[in-house]
Amino acid sequence: MNDSQSARRGGALPMLIVTALALGAAALAAAGLRYPGSPRGSVVDDYFGTKVADPYRWFEEQDSPAVKKWVAAQNALAQPWLEAIPQRAWVKDRLTKLWNYERFGVPKKAGGRYFYTRNDGTQNQSVLYVSESASGEGRVLFDPNAASQDATIALARFEPSPDGKLLAYSLSDGGTDWEIWKFRRVDDGVDLPDELRRVKFWQMSWAPDGSGVYYSRYPARADGRGDDAGRPAVYFHKLGEPQERDALVYAVTDHPTRAPSAAVTDDGKLLVISIYEDTRRDGVVLKDLSRPDGAVTRLFTDFDANYYYVDDDATTLFFVTTSGAPNWRVLAVDRAAPGAASARTIVPEAREAIDAVAIAGDRLLVNYVKDARNVARLFERSGKPVGDVPLPGPGSAGGFESKDGDAEAFFAFSDYLAPTRILRLDVATNEVTAFRTPKVDADTGAFVTEQVFFASKDGTRVPMFITHRRDMPRDGNQPVLLYGYGGFNISLTPVFRPTVLAWLEMGGVYAEANLRGGGEYGEAWHDAGTLTRKQNVFDDFIAAAEYLVKERYTQPARIAISGRSNGGLLVGAVMLQRPELFGAALPGVGVQDMLRYHTASANARQWSGDYGLSEDPEQFKALLAYSPVHNVKKGVCYPPTLVTTADRDDRVVPWHSYKFAAALQAAQRCDNPVLIRIETRAGHGAGKPVWMQIEDFADQWAFAARALGMPTPKG
Repeated sequence: MNDSQSARRGGALPMLIVTALALGAAALAAAGLRYPGSPRGSVVDDYFGTKVADPYRWFEEQDSPAVKKWVAAQNALAQPWLEAIPQRAWVKDRLTKLWNYERFGVPKKAGGRYFYTRNDGTQNQSVLYVSESASGEGRVLFDPNAASQDATIALARFEPSPDGKLLAYSLSDGGTDWEIWKFRRVDDGVDLPDELRRVKFWQMSWAPDGSGVYYSRYPARADGRGDDAGRPAVYFHKLGEPQERDALVYAVTDHPTRAPSAAVTDDGKLLVISIYEDTRRDGVVLKDLSRPDGAVTRLFTDFDANYYYVDDDATTLFFVTTSGAPNWRVLAVDRAAPGAASARTIVPEAREAIDAVAIAGDRLLVNYVKDARNVARLFERSGKPVGDVPLPGPGSAGGFESKDGDAEAFFAFSDYLAPTRILRLDVATNEVTAFRTPKVDADTGAFVTEQVFFASKDGTRVPMFITHRRDMPRDGNQPVLLYGYGGFNISLTPVFRPTVLAWLEMGGVYAEANLRGGGEYGEAWHDAGTLTRKQNVFDDFIAAAEYLVKERYTQPARIAISGRSNGGLLVGAVMLQRPELFGAALPGVGVQDMLRYHTASANARQWSGDYGLSEDPEQFKALLAYSPVHNVKKGVCYPPTLVTTADRDDRVVPWHSYKFAAALQAAQRCDNPVLIRIETRAGHGAGKPVWMQIEDFADQWAFAARALGMPTPKG
């Protein structure tokens, strides 16, 4: 890509922007709104002879005074407008009450102790507890609510040492993906002086003797902060030593973007190093920690499929892979003579796609996705089937936590109408009992979930869950919130959200479509929604909306579409392709500039396995055809749109949303509002405090209710 045209901006454009904002710029009358000025620059890029204008390139300078002033002006417009919506007060009050229920995380067991998170229902951040027994009263080990006045410092991850005497835990400040790892003695709750920085995403693994941890660290920028334009490398941190002395264990030197992370085997003799390339390809090498030279053995290094390390025992390493199995299979590798050629299948590919695998006691626990719901099955380590794990019903089972040789495993189970409960599996008897069962103050029995299947544009059969009141009339006039994602091999299975329950209580219908690009039917389903086939995802979502109209659930004017991140891209693309089909659009933290998404960070470039890159001629054509920023057309009446993002989002950087909102505001030809709400103390979403989530969804649901003509509920 030739980016030399960028120099045309020189130093004049920022002054132009500031001047335009100061004067109020050219205003548009949409529902009485005067939009802040969004001056157009003169940047033009040349892609293989195709000239593509990028008039809002200046938004990429996120910390510039001009961008900050634009953000402040957009918030000054949107916030009072949203707060004045009559339904908003009810939504905020109801969400506050619905979120007030006790909830738990899946416990991790180490050294006979149980480590788990708990929220009493009134806390913005869940608190980490430790208990000496499964039934014992836990004590607080770390409370992130005391770490900041606005509760925006969150507990990101935690890993107890094998003996349960030490805890590694990481914090995220203001929603950033960057984490600071700390270490705490469990007995007295005192932190050690050790801190690890320039860390995010990749796993941390304790040495078996608790002397330190293996972790992946990014290089440093000039200011000492992490630089995700570079690649991480694996280091070993010995407790008591400064991070600067951490030993380099493994680095990728033969590829520009592959990222390694490591897990040590239970006996401490092998380091299993996973090398991530993208959502469809990765590799594995083994480092022998028992030898002074630390010899490295190449195990799976063709980068032809996914290879995920599961766990190990004294003789075997267990992996799950898509190699030769689009629905995944489980492999066993002999530790004495590890090699790809000798890897043997112990759980073959099934009709259902494998979602996750864990070692539970002396057995393998394999979690499948069957028509967008989970089915869990037990196998002997030889691969002999034992039977299905008895689940409470159709829903989502996940987060399986267990230890090699342990007789119990814990997991979470949820559906659209029941809060996530924590269950305990007795591995020997295959019996499931309740460990923690929260209750929410709502009459969920008034609602029902049904699963339907519809045909997409090319005839592909696509599943969708629809949740609504039991007495809902099929009169073609119900307000529907249609949600989708469709990417990165992620399966949407039923989960409980207070936000969805509030929408149902408002009189709405909630529909969740399982689009191609996800993992609901294995790698073939994922692959069908990637690269030059990404349009299939949008076709599936459009077909979902058309099905809801055809089957008389609703009509176009009463459909609001919602999605976040890759789902924000989904909403942006389909509202441009079929603006007449939707009554409101809620694109959140979306990837909206598909020609330049990969320029934000090395992490973003690794999304190319799903999206492709504009440096490739064929992929460029496909990206340009649907990229929301590049497909906004003047003179079109787009549905009422509320774009949401956060100025600290370092995963999907907010300039995606800035560009998209500016283009929509400039192009909108009717009175339908186009607003952007920018959270100034949050990131992509992880770790967002409850109060901030309530404000966010109060805005979104109120905006949708106004657009769809939903009355304020009584009481």
